[in-house]
Amino acid sequence: MKRSILLVLLLSASLVFSGCISSPENKHENITTLRIGYQPSTHQIAEMVATDLGWWREDLEPFGIKEVREFGFPSGPPEMQAMMAGELDIAYVGTSPPISAMYQGLDARIVAAVNINGSDLVFRSDVPYRGPPSLARMRVSTFPTGSIQDIVLRKWLAQNGVDASQVNITAMGPGDAVSAIISGGIDAVFLPHPAPAIIEMADKGRSEVASGEMWPGHACCSLVVSGNLIRNQPELVEQIVRIHIKATEYVNSHPAQAARIYANHTGQDLEMVRYSLKTWDGKWISDPHLQIPSTLVYVESCRQQNNEAKILTEEDIFDTSFYDGAEATAGI
Repeated sequence: MKRSILLVLLLSASLVFSGCISSPENKHENITTLRIGYQPSTHQIAEMVATDLGWWREDLEPFGIKEVREFGFPSGPPEMQAMMAGELDIAYVGTSPPISAMYQGLDARIVAAVNINGSDLVFRSDVPYRGPPSLARMRVSTFPTGSIQDIVLRKWLAQNGVDASQVNITAMGPGDAVSAIISGGIDAVFLPHPAPAIIEMADKGRSEVASGEMWPGHACCSLVVSGNLIRNQPELVEQIVRIHIKATEYVNSHPAQAARIYANHTGQDLEMVRYSLKTWDGKWISDPHLQIPSTLVYVESCRQQNNEAKILTEEDIFDTSFYDGAEATAGI
């Protein structure tokens, strides 16, 4: 357990750029190296399954991919900064950070869903919880502004008559937030799994409210693909989506094996991973159509935060044609 906690505490420092990210490929040439961004969260096990079972490498080779490189990030905003810089081709990421990045010029689309729900509001063991109003004047840490967790938390507070300005909300990555609540530096965290499981198994806190209670069925992580790939290598994009669908089906049908793959991939404790998957309220999905309604709500929040007059439309954010094509082919 100490090992898994230490690893999570170091995420924000050691996983952001664990190696030099290659420079952007020539945008006029087909890529031969696929650069994948992801976060070490149980939400994104499908990415790790596709890596560990060799599907990215083997299934993309006929499409000209000679190398697949992974890059870990502590949360969505820095991951989207890397994608805007041309350093990632695809990204497993929360649904709202790409929206903020699109307002800043990100050339990309969501092509598949990854999961819904899956985050918990966790209170320090000695901090009482008596409903949303009790968060007033508490020190609460969550992911940065524009993240899924930040938007869901603020929306839930507002719906329950709590002005977010009354809560001391501090932006942190998962490692720093877990460290802060374990050391007693903050009162609560609102984080995606497996962070809530790590805190509970360390006997330093308890989960009180799941994100699916705050906003039932809300979009969480999505698969984002660069506009360059969508325009210039559509067959490759559809194959990427096929692999993601296959990996998602594997996670849902083989949860024990998926837990072991996640533990091996991240170095986290297998017992903790199993506990996380047993207690979270998330669900792994791949159909992007299921995420569109809540994503359009995220648009309004991101628009207000960025002081944008333009409202991004469904067509600005999603390209469901690759998922639809993959599903149609699978049904033949």
